[in-house]
Amino acid sequence: MKNMNYKMNHYANKLVEAFLKKKIITPIPKRFTKNLKNANYFRRLCESKIKIPIIGFKAGGTSIPLLKKLKEKEPFYAAIYKSNLLKNNQRVKINNYTLGIELEVCFLIKKNFFDFKKQPTNKNIIKFIMYTAPCIEVVGYRQRKKGIKTLGDLCSDFGGNIKFILGPKKKFKRIKYNLKTYISNKKLKYLVHGNTNTVYVNPINSLRFVLKKLKKDKVRLNTNFYIFTGSTVGVVPLKGKGLYTGKVDRIGSVKTKIV
Repeated sequence: MKNMNYKMNHYANKLVEAFLKKKIITPIPKRFTKNLKNANYFRRLCESKIKIPIIGFKAGGTSIPLLKKLKEKEPFYAAIYKSNLLKNNQRVKINNYTLGIELEVCFLIKKNFFDFKKQPTNKNIIKFIMYTAPCIEVVGYRQRKKGIKTLGDLCSDFGGNIKFILGPKKKFKRIKYNLKTYISNKKLKYLVHGNTNTVYVNPINSLRFVLKKLKKDKVRLNTNFYIFTGSTVGVVPLKGKGLYTGKVDRIGSVKTKIV
């Protein structure tokens, strides 16, 4: 057991260095990623070594068909750091281990959620939502591996998040989350349609899942924070570089240039 902890800490240090220095390393051993429980433990170990401010959290693996395919019962969550959040229209440099991009619904949550004593439900969390926004997530590894064999692959590697690009925020209003979405690259004549109801039933349900996990894990921040709820279009492969636009009906549009 002592030897196992030493090895896990050793590989966590390697992945943290890759995160901080934007490096690509050889894959970490499968025993740390194959099982989602182990992957979550490894992720938290890595996150404990990062001193950059956390600005929010993401839900990963929110597609129910994907969960069934990978034989998992629920998604995972991971911390998002200030250095990984970009403004609308900013550029993102990719590499051979970038899996693709996702279009998501994001919520800005009041920090007083952490003082809330009750268990989060889809109804009682509404009062903590300040703003909503569309966002694009660039998904990939900091390791020399491709594809998704287990949900732990993404979870263990900082949630598989390379960058989040945040679109314009709107004051939150209660709506039915059965909204059409798309992501496109006009120059490449590339268009992928989606819907917010593919996100773990809907984005509010995904939000509740993350908030419930934060409470269970006794996570606490001293500032308002973002929750990124999962892809409405799946992981969209990048057909080439250039300007990608994502739109969520009634919420707005977001753009990033992939270079």
